[in-house]
Amino acid sequence: MKLASFMYQGQRSYGMVTRQGVIDLGRRLGGRYPDLKALLAADAISMAARFSNDPCDLTLGEVDFLPVIEHPEKILCVGMNYAEKRKEFDQHNPAPTLFVRFADSQTGHNCPVVKPRCSSEFDYEGELAVIIGLGGENISREQALAHVAGYSCYMDGSARDWQHSWFTAGKNWPSTGAFGPWMTTRDEIPDPHRLAIRTWLNGRMVQEDNTASMIHKVAELIEYISTFTRLSPGDVIITGSPGGVGKKRNPPLFMKAGDRIEVEIEQIGHLSNLIVEAPARAAAIH
Repeated sequence: MKLASFMYQGQRSYGMVTRQGVIDLGRRLGGRYPDLKALLAADAISMAARFSNDPCDLTLGEVDFLPVIEHPEKILCVGMNYAEKRKEFDQHNPAPTLFVRFADSQTGHNCPVVKPRCSSEFDYEGELAVIIGLGGENISREQALAHVAGYSCYMDGSARDWQHSWFTAGKNWPSTGAFGPWMTTRDEIPDPHRLAIRTWLNGRMVQEDNTASMIHKVAELIEYISTFTRLSPGDVIITGSPGGVGKKRNPPLFMKAGDRIEVEIEQIGHLSNLIVEAPARAAAIH
């Protein structure tokens, strides 16, 4: 099952995505579960599945996609988690590298990704996103995948010239992280480490790998993270990017206004976004 958050005629909703279109679950369940995060918190995905044979309410072209989870309590990002990426950046620390994103740094499928005006090194990173369904702390890796609601695509846009010894400033400009188009539920992905992952910039493939190449696997990451912070339904773990990023190319390859960036993960979806320049800030009025 594929579940998406979207806007239709100015109203937020969520629904089930099929080949024919979108079944509007917000219209059916919104009184009890106002958004997809609330549906996960109530462990009610099975209730959503009851409507899978309903006729579609909307076509994909009628909806404006939102980030799959619009307001996660936590967005935890893993750096240097593919062997080729570690080689590119000459990284040797065996522990997972973690940083955070803020919810307002996200945007949805087919929405503009905003290049920061202060950056001349806006880089792409295609990644597998893990959405937590069952919360908890001190989760063992043996039980970890049972806490996953589903998986999605993420384009972790990075202002490299604002990434210093700590990544936060380079990762949290508004609308620099694209998340979607939808969440594919865990039952359709029995092994998250057998998925081809690819990134295209203007139709040119710039990243290609398989999630089997992750150094720290999804279950290990959930165990590690839940040791120091409680995970909640709707939390997102972004699991790292393969090699091939623009910063380490010769010459470097960075995104600019007018570019099209796409991330595709086998069995999950195809995320596509246009890069736009951030608007100039208005001068303060005194």
